[in-house]
Amino acid sequence: MQTASVGIIGASGYSGLELTRLLARHPKVQLRFLTSDRWVGQEVSKHARVSSTLRYVSVADGLAQAAQCDSVLLATPAESSLELGPKLRALGTRVVDLAGSFRLKDRAQYPKFYRFEHSAAAQLEEAVYGIPELFRAQTTGRPFIANAGCFATVAALTLAPLLRAGLIDPDSVVINAGSGVSGAGRKATEAYGFMEIDGDFRAYRVLSHQHTPELDQTLTAVAGEPVSVVFTPHLLPIKRGILCTSVARLKPGIDPARVAAAFVEQFGQEPLIDVLPDPHDVRITEVVNTPRCALGAATDGKHVVSVGAIDNLLKGAASQAVQNLNLQLGFSETEGLR
Repeated sequence: MQTASVGIIGASGYSGLELTRLLARHPKVQLRFLTSDRWVGQEVSKHARVSSTLRYVSVADGLAQAAQCDSVLLATPAESSLELGPKLRALGTRVVDLAGSFRLKDRAQYPKFYRFEHSAAAQLEEAVYGIPELFRAQTTGRPFIANAGCFATVAALTLAPLLRAGLIDPDSVVINAGSGVSGAGRKATEAYGFMEIDGDFRAYRVLSHQHTPELDQTLTAVAGEPVSVVFTPHLLPIKRGILCTSVARLKPGIDPARVAAAFVEQFGQEPLIDVLPDPHDVRITEVVNTPRCALGAATDGKHVVSVGAIDNLLKGAASQAVQNLNLQLGFSETEGLR
């Protein structure tokens, strides 16, 4: 495929705006439509600061054009993508879904973590989970990719090398991560507004966050044995970015030098991951507004502490979706991101 025609449904949210900016300058993508029910008829360039003659259309008008697209990206709430995913696949259109409605393979978990019954069994079976650095082989060329969640992405990357190398006890994983308030979305409630968060730092959705089963599923696949994590998300008084600290017990008899080696072996050649020698050097300011992930780990011979940082709107959402789109369509994975 030389070029691809692509649409975005949900283009006025934070992730949708980032997608628009990335794909507007992607050398192999032509944006065909962008939907926003609240901005219908308005110029895309007014809101996304890109050079474009497109105007926002309704979701209904976008669906009418979707059959002529090579792929459509969904930057919608999970309930909306649950409805739209099957409609797009019925048209024969490829899908990259940034919402959470096709990430979990166990349908029974959706009522608890997403508060709806899953009604699209066929698409759930078809969808493959997309963190390229971990599951590149499974996502390449696939027509339906469920983009990983922001917390789940960075936490999985902090732990995957340790689990794949068999260095840590899979029952000992504790993850704490703080995100900027943009992670709550553009239509967040008052409790997640910046005026409420500024000057504060607090945990939220304790033992009930939707990325917990996603992490269990992802890390179990990586480890080849059951992994169950304790995950606590926090809100940071900043606009964007995530810092994640993962802690686990080192297995008895493991040479501590293998910890750093495991990260270099798995991610040393990854174009969008920076493996740092000292976890103190992993900082949000170094990755915000970039598609990159920074990682660093240390051990005292008993425990491993692994630290990761990403931009929640980019590597945690839009730029990772572009990576997955590139894999889906046969382009170089970093096309449009460097």
